[in-house]
Amino acid sequence: MKKILVAFTALTVFAGMAFTVNDPLAIGSKMPKADVKMKDVSGKEISMKEAALENGVLVMFSCNTCPYVIKNQERTVAISEYARKLKVGVIILNSNEAQRGAEDSYEAMKEYAVAQKYNWSYVIDKNHEVADAFGANRTPECFLFDKNQTLVYHGAIDNNPSDAANVSTQHLRNALKEMTAGKEVSVKETRSVGCSIKRNK
Repeated sequence: MKKILVAFTALTVFAGMAFTVNDPLAIGSKMPKADVKMKDVSGKEISMKEAALENGVLVMFSCNTCPYVIKNQERTVAISEYARKLKVGVIILNSNEAQRGAEDSYEAMKEYAVAQKYNWSYVIDKNHEVADAFGANRTPECFLFDKNQTLVYHGAIDNNPSDAANVSTQHLRNALKEMTAGKEVSVKETRSVGCSIKRNK
Protein backbone atom coordinates (compact mmCIF):
# COMPACT_ATOMS: atom_id res chain seq x y z
CA MET A 1 0.00 0.00 0.00
CA LYS A 2 2.85 2.35 0.89
CA LYS A 3 4.54 1.70 -2.46
CA ILE A 4 1.29 2.45 -4.31
CA LEU A 5 0.85 5.70 -2.37
CA VAL A 6 4.42 6.81 -3.14
CA ALA A 7 3.97 5.97 -6.82
CA PHE A 8 0.69 7.87 -6.97
CA THR A 9 2.24 10.90 -5.26
CA ALA A 10 5.16 10.89 -7.69
CA LEU A 11 2.78 10.61 -10.65
CA THR A 12 0.69 13.51 -9.32
CA VAL A 13 3.77 15.70 -8.92
CA PHE A 14 4.99 14.79 -12.41
CA ALA A 15 1.59 15.51 -13.94
CA GLY A 16 1.49 18.89 -12.21
CA MET A 17 4.93 19.72 -13.55
CA ALA A 18 3.99 18.64 -17.06
CA PHE A 19 1.29 21.27 -17.36
CA THR A 20 2.95 24.11 -15.46
CA VAL A 21 3.33 27.22 -17.60
CA ASN A 22 6.82 28.67 -17.61
CA ASP A 23 7.48 32.10 -16.18
CA PRO A 24 6.94 34.86 -18.77
CA LEU A 25 9.89 35.60 -21.01
CA ALA A 26 12.11 38.19 -19.35
CA ILE A 27 12.71 41.59 -20.90
CA GLY A 28 16.01 41.47 -22.77
CA SER A 29 15.57 37.82 -23.76
CA LYS A 30 16.10 36.61 -27.29
CA MET A 31 13.02 35.28 -29.08
CA PRO A 32 12.58 31.54 -28.45
CA LYS A 33 11.28 29.29 -31.22
CA ALA A 34 11.98 32.05 -33.75
CA ASP A 35 12.31 29.58 -36.63
CA VAL A 36 9.31 27.36 -35.82
CA LYS A 37 6.97 27.22 -38.81
CA MET A 38 3.27 27.74 -38.06
CA LYS A 39 0.28 27.37 -40.35
CA ASP A 40 -1.21 30.71 -41.35
CA VAL A 41 -4.84 31.26 -42.36
CA SER A 42 -3.53 31.74 -45.91
CA GLY A 43 -2.50 28.09 -45.96
CA LYS A 44 1.20 28.94 -45.94
CA GLU A 45 3.61 28.25 -43.11
CA ILE A 46 5.56 31.09 -41.53
CA SER A 47 7.89 31.59 -38.58
CA MET A 48 8.06 34.61 -36.28
CA LYS A 49 11.49 35.39 -37.70
CA GLU A 50 10.02 35.46 -41.20
CA ALA A 51 7.15 37.70 -40.05
CA ALA A 52 9.58 40.34 -38.77
CA LEU A 53 10.21 43.53 -40.71
CA GLU A 54 13.31 45.70 -40.53
CA ASN A 55 12.45 47.21 -37.13
CA GLY A 56 11.25 44.07 -35.37
CA VAL A 57 8.11 42.03 -34.81
CA LEU A 58 5.04 42.14 -32.62
CA VAL A 59 3.95 38.68 -31.42
CA MET A 60 0.43 38.60 -30.02
CA PHE A 61 -1.32 35.62 -28.46
CA SER A 62 -5.02 35.77 -29.26
CA CYS A 63 -7.99 33.67 -30.38
CA ASN A 64 -11.49 33.97 -31.85
CA THR A 65 -13.94 34.07 -28.96
CA CYS A 66 -12.42 35.35 -25.70
CA PRO A 67 -14.57 38.28 -24.44
CA TYR A 68 -11.44 40.33 -23.88
CA VAL A 69 -10.21 39.63 -27.40
CA ILE A 70 -13.61 40.77 -28.68
CA LYS A 71 -13.42 43.95 -26.59
CA ASN A 72 -9.98 44.60 -28.07
CA GLN A 73 -10.75 43.73 -31.70
CA GLU A 74 -10.61 47.28 -33.05
CA ARG A 75 -7.55 48.04 -30.94
CA THR A 76 -5.81 44.89 -32.18
CA VAL A 77 -6.32 45.94 -35.79
CA ALA A 78 -5.30 49.54 -35.08
CA ILE A 79 -2.09 48.65 -33.24
CA SER A 80 -1.16 46.07 -35.86
CA GLU A 81 -1.57 48.63 -38.63
CA TYR A 82 0.47 51.13 -36.61
CA ALA A 83 3.24 48.57 -36.09
CA ARG A 84 3.43 47.85 -39.81
CA LYS A 85 3.62 51.58 -40.60
CA LEU A 86 6.69 51.65 -38.35
CA LYS A 87 8.13 48.67 -40.25
CA VAL A 88 7.48 46.24 -37.42
CA GLY A 89 6.05 42.89 -38.49
CA VAL A 90 2.94 41.40 -36.89
CA ILE A 91 2.08 37.77 -36.21
CA ILE A 92 -0.91 36.68 -34.14
CA LEU A 93 -0.81 33.21 -32.59
CA ASN A 94 -3.80 31.10 -31.62
CA SER A 95 -2.52 28.67 -28.98
CA ASN A 96 -5.90 27.33 -27.80
CA GLU A 97 -5.09 23.73 -28.68
CA ALA A 98 -7.80 22.39 -26.37
CA GLN A 99 -10.43 24.16 -28.48
CA ARG A 100 -8.98 23.30 -31.89
CA GLY A 101 -11.99 21.17 -32.74
CA ALA A 102 -14.45 23.95 -31.99
CA GLU A 103 -14.32 27.75 -31.74
CA ASP A 104 -10.59 27.92 -32.44
CA SER A 105 -10.47 25.50 -35.35
CA TYR A 106 -8.44 26.39 -38.41
CA GLU A 107 -11.63 27.04 -40.42
CA ALA A 108 -12.97 29.33 -37.68
CA MET A 109 -9.66 31.19 -37.63
CA LYS A 110 -9.86 31.78 -41.38
CA GLU A 111 -13.36 33.19 -41.04
CA TYR A 112 -12.32 35.37 -38.13
CA ALA A 113 -9.30 36.78 -39.98
CA VAL A 114 -11.50 37.73 -42.94
CA ALA A 115 -14.11 39.34 -40.67
CA GLN A 116 -11.42 41.37 -38.89
CA LYS A 117 -9.69 42.25 -42.18
CA TYR A 118 -6.34 40.98 -40.93
CA ASN A 119 -3.51 42.00 -43.22
CA TRP A 120 -0.89 40.04 -41.29
CA SER A 121 -0.29 36.46 -40.23
CA TYR A 122 -2.77 34.65 -37.97
CA VAL A 123 -1.33 31.25 -37.21
CA ILE A 124 -1.89 28.01 -35.30
CA ASP A 125 0.53 27.55 -32.42
CA LYS A 126 0.35 23.75 -32.54
CA ASN A 127 0.37 22.13 -29.11
CA HIS A 128 0.90 25.64 -27.68
CA GLU A 129 4.64 25.16 -28.28
CA VAL A 130 5.43 28.86 -28.65
CA ALA A 131 3.07 29.95 -25.86
CA ASP A 132 4.85 27.52 -23.53
CA ALA A 133 8.27 28.82 -24.57
CA PHE A 134 7.15 32.43 -24.02
CA GLY A 135 5.34 31.69 -20.77
CA ALA A 136 2.26 33.29 -22.35
CA ASN A 137 -0.96 32.66 -20.48
CA ARG A 138 -3.59 35.15 -21.66
CA THR A 139 -5.48 36.33 -24.72
CA PRO A 140 -4.67 38.97 -25.75
CA GLU A 141 -1.02 39.09 -24.59
CA CYS A 142 1.69 40.99 -26.45
CA PHE A 143 5.44 40.49 -26.86
CA LEU A 144 7.37 43.15 -28.80
CA PHE A 145 10.81 42.31 -30.20
CA ASP A 146 13.30 44.73 -31.72
CA LYS A 147 15.29 44.22 -34.92
CA ASN A 148 17.73 41.99 -33.02
CA GLN A 149 14.92 39.69 -31.83
CA THR A 150 15.31 41.01 -28.28
CA LEU A 151 12.20 41.41 -26.12
CA VAL A 152 11.61 45.07 -25.25
CA TYR A 153 7.96 45.04 -24.11
CA HIS A 154 5.54 42.47 -22.71
CA GLY A 155 1.97 42.97 -21.62
CA ALA A 156 -1.28 44.62 -22.60
CA ILE A 157 -2.20 46.84 -25.54
CA ASP A 158 -3.29 49.62 -23.18
CA ASN A 159 -4.32 50.30 -19.60
CA ASN A 160 -8.03 49.54 -19.94
CA PRO A 161 -8.66 46.23 -21.76
CA SER A 162 -12.31 46.28 -20.67
CA ASP A 163 -13.28 49.73 -21.91
CA ALA A 164 -11.73 51.41 -24.94
CA ALA A 165 -13.48 54.69 -24.13
CA ASN A 166 -11.56 55.03 -20.87
CA VAL A 167 -8.03 54.25 -22.06
CA SER A 168 -5.54 56.79 -20.74
CA THR A 169 -2.23 55.10 -21.61
CA GLN A 170 -1.49 53.21 -24.81
CA HIS A 171 1.33 51.00 -23.55
CA LEU A 172 2.08 49.07 -26.72
CA ARG A 173 1.82 52.09 -29.01
CA ASN A 174 4.25 53.98 -26.79
CA ALA A 175 6.64 51.03 -26.77
CA LEU A 176 6.52 50.79 -30.56
CA LYS A 177 7.13 54.51 -30.95
CA GLU A 178 10.08 54.53 -28.55
CA MET A 179 11.65 51.36 -29.93
CA THR A 180 11.53 52.48 -33.55
CA ALA A 181 12.90 55.90 -32.57
CA GLY A 182 15.97 54.18 -31.14
CA LYS A 183 15.01 54.95 -27.54
CA GLU A 184 14.80 52.62 -24.57
CA VAL A 185 11.22 51.55 -23.92
CA SER A 186 10.16 53.40 -20.78
CA VAL A 187 7.42 51.00 -19.63
CA LYS A 188 8.67 47.52 -20.40
CA GLU A 189 6.06 45.37 -18.68
CA THR A 190 2.35 45.69 -17.95
CA ARG A 191 -0.30 43.25 -16.81
CA SER A 192 -2.19 41.34 -19.47
CA VAL A 193 -5.88 40.88 -18.72
CA GLY A 194 -7.86 38.27 -20.62
CA CYS A 195 -8.89 34.64 -20.95
CA SER A 196 -6.47 31.85 -20.15
CA ILE A 197 -4.85 30.03 -23.07
CA LYS A 198 -6.69 26.71 -23.40
CA ARG A 199 -3.90 24.13 -23.18
CA ASN A 200 -4.23 20.39 -23.63
CA LYS A 201 -4.08 18.35 -20.44
